[in-house]
Amino acid sequence: MSNEVTLEELKTYEGKDLTPTDWFVIDQERIDRFADCTDDHQYIHVDPERMKDSEYGATIGHGFLSLSLMAGHGPPDFPELKGCLLSLNYGLDKVRFLNPVKVNSKVRYHTKILSVREKSPGHILLKTLKTMEIEGEEKPAFVAEALGMAVLA
Repeated sequence: MSNEVTLEELKTYEGKDLTPTDWFVIDQERIDRFADCTDDHQYIHVDPERMKDSEYGATIGHGFLSLSLMAGHGPPDFPELKGCLLSLNYGLDKVRFLNPVKVNSKVRYHTKILSVREKSPGHILLKTLKTMEIEGEEKPAFVAEALGMAVLA
C-alpha cells in the first residue's frame, strides 16, 4: 500500500508516531548468521551451552544486529515522498543500547518522525526516533535517532 505525500505533507508528520512493525523473532540462526557476517563470534552471542548459566540464561543478540534490522522492518504507514528517486541511510545521531535481546525474543520497531528538512535542493533529510521493543520487557533493546536522505528527481 502506497502512502505517497508531497514535501509539504511530509513536514506535517513531524512529531507523529507511526504504526509499529509486526513482531518478529531473534532466533539463534539469525544471531549466528550475523556473527558470521561481522566476524563477531563472542560466546555471549553464539554459545548457548555456556550462556545458559549466565545472568541472561541464554545467548543474546548483537546490539548491532538489533540496530541493523531497522533497514528491513519499516512501519507500514511510513510516508513515501513523491518524486523520490532513492532513499539512503544517512547515519545516526544517537544510539543507546538499553536492554539485551535474549535469543528467541519477539521484537518490533516503533518509529516517530522527528524532523523533515531540505539539506540542499532535492535532498531531504529525515530524522526519526527508532525504538526496538522486546515483548514482555519494560525497557526497549535500544533507542536511536536515525537519519535518512531522500533524493528527489
